[in-house]
Amino acid sequence: MLTIRKSEERGHANYGWLDTNYSFSFANYYDPKHMGFRALRVINDDRVAAGRGFGTHPHDNMEILTYVLEGKIAHKDSMGHQEEIGPNEVQYMSAGTGLTHSEFNPSATEAVHLLQIWIEPQKVGVKPQYGQFSFDPKEKQNKLKLIASGEEVAGAARINQDAKVYVTELSEGAEVGYELGKARHAWVHVAQGKVELNGQVLTTGDGAAVSGEAALALRGLGKEKNEVLIFDLA
Repeated sequence: MLTIRKSEERGHANYGWLDTNYSFSFANYYDPKHMGFRALRVINDDRVAAGRGFGTHPHDNMEILTYVLEGKIAHKDSMGHQEEIGPNEVQYMSAGTGLTHSEFNPSATEAVHLLQIWIEPQKVGVKPQYGQFSFDPKEKQNKLKLIASGEEVAGAARINQDAKVYVTELSEGAEVGYELGKARHAWVHVAQGKVELNGQVLTTGDGAAVSGEAALALRGLGKEKNEVLIFDLA
């Protein structure tokens, strides 16, 4: 079964410095029908104005991924990390027993567009961890690039959950397939562009919950970037 959540059905907030869409309940947006999907708790589609950002704030017991689509975001945390993240990079944190961090758009002129992703942990109370890596964009062009996994995999973030996260960027007409394991589920998020998923058309910001399907079949439809994230979940 494939259940589509259209972009315009998401929660939305505009604070001036932050224009954001919530795939699932978050902050002042609450919808009991959309509290997350399996272990996937948050996909926030954020646009942060130039020179603005999120002040220092705490987290605990959550797996947090940041994926930048355009621009750069500067990160600082209580573990001593101070980094910048741009496109074709992944930042991940296991908040564990607790940490504080801030995110800031260092550009004086351009907004940054990013996805904030939270995944509920398999185990709570673990030691906080941070990591960041970049990859060649060719690794995601018309194929699936693994960016996070509950297992140790070279070139991917190790997260504290039985889940895998992939990204792909499809040219018009290009196709990729993904076999779902037995009793596995998937959430598909279209970061930008237009694609066909198992015969259904999805556009920028659309999401789809997938259960009871043996496989995913994706095909690029738009002439511009067709970038899609796939979450393989228990």
